[in-house]
Amino acid sequence: MYRIPELKKCSPGIPLPASTSTLLSGILEYKVTRKFSYQISLLILQPLYPVMEETNYINDLKLGKLPTHVAIIMDGNGRWARKHGRPRVFGHKNGVQAVREVSEAAAEIGIKYLTLYAFSTENWSRPPREVSALMGLLVETIHREMNTLNNNDIRLRAIGELQKLPPKTYEALLEGIDKTKDNKRMDLVLALNYSSRWEITECVRTISELVRLNKIKPTDISESMISDYLATHFMPDPEFLIRTSGEKRLSNFLLWQSAYTEFYFCNKMWPEFKKEDFFQAIQEFQNRERRFGKTSDQLL
Repeated sequence: MYRIPELKKCSPGIPLPASTSTLLSGILEYKVTRKFSYQISLLILQPLYPVMEETNYINDLKLGKLPTHVAIIMDGNGRWARKHGRPRVFGHKNGVQAVREVSEAAAEIGIKYLTLYAFSTENWSRPPREVSALMGLLVETIHREMNTLNNNDIRLRAIGELQKLPPKTYEALLEGIDKTKDNKRMDLVLALNYSSRWEITECVRTISELVRLNKIKPTDISESMISDYLATHFMPDPEFLIRTSGEKRLSNFLLWQSAYTEFYFCNKMWPEFKKEDFFQAIQEFQNRERRFGKTSDQLL
């Protein structure tokens, strides 16, 4: 009786994990002659490649050199839907899967804060039907993903003019924040009805009122004081910001906080952005030299 030899590779240069040997036994086509021969369908094996790619990226990461805070501008849902001949809402619904994958990936490698630009103040100018669908999708997603957040020890938080959200959306958000408040592995921060110019304007108003009431002097105002009165006061500034869809701008997102942030622009639309894409982006961050005004020699 001929014995199937151990398979070493699934394609040139791509190592096959030993754990897949059982799986492969069902997709070998073989015939018995004087010599044993076998053939593997690469089409069937193709789904294995992303898993192996993801493993390679994780192995390449320097876990001691991770950003504490990653911010993402999730762009391209509408264009992705149009590319597939579907309405824009279809893109937003598929973007939820990318949120889930990236959130789990960030928590898995030890990112402490992940901020997602979910809805800007400018987004209210979109067609009412799309805005209504987005708000409904947010409610649905918070309810559906509650177990996932708790199982992964992820705390939900939010920044923006939250009280101006539709009542049902606001209530669902507060419920999600309350039910995950004791989780400690990672903070998932949703920027909702958020605008950096709004945030800075509110900060100026608050500090100006403190000056008017003689609680502080103008000379007391510092960079750290301004940061303390921003919506993001509870977390450090992002070291790394990712934007999908090929656009290269901040779009009124974390303007003050991004003074020394590393930017990463990806051509993939948000619904196409997967775990391995996130790991690849983090690897790019780790390969950069962050000088903060110093020379390279000073960092040695």
